[in-house]
Amino acid sequence: MNAVRLVAIRETPLSVDEVLSAVMDPAAGGLVVFVGTVRDVDGGRAVGGLGYSAHPAAEDSLRAVAESVAQRFPAVALAAVHRVGDLAVGDLAVVVAAACPHRGEAFDAARALIDELKQTVPIWKHQLFADGTDEWVGSP
Repeated sequence: MNAVRLVAIRETPLSVDEVLSAVMDPAAGGLVVFVGTVRDVDGGRAVGGLGYSAHPAAEDSLRAVAESVAQRFPAVALAAVHRVGDLAVGDLAVVVAAACPHRGEAFDAARALIDELKQTVPIWKHQLFADGTDEWVGSP
């Protein structure tokens, strides 16, 4: 069975429960979920909100990252979902999960999944600050 159970890029709000359900497995002794949210301050500046944009091939890229992590770690199950569109402070931006036979492996796989997603998947953040300025993060 393929360890990659859920990969998606969505405009709709994300569900931690959906991601957790996707990776639940009796063979997993460790399960780690990471939730990234929109914070209210970045670099000392108040954040009013942000928007995420994705390249049309971003979901394929996200799947490739998950498949790569599945090959390098003893993952029983992996899931990764990222939001696009306009988000407010406190909204969920990304949810990833890794289920492995042991907890250390699950932590390592989850960290690799989120780190590689952030480094390689073509998703760009347009951050809007309370002072009226803005900033693009991760854009080419």
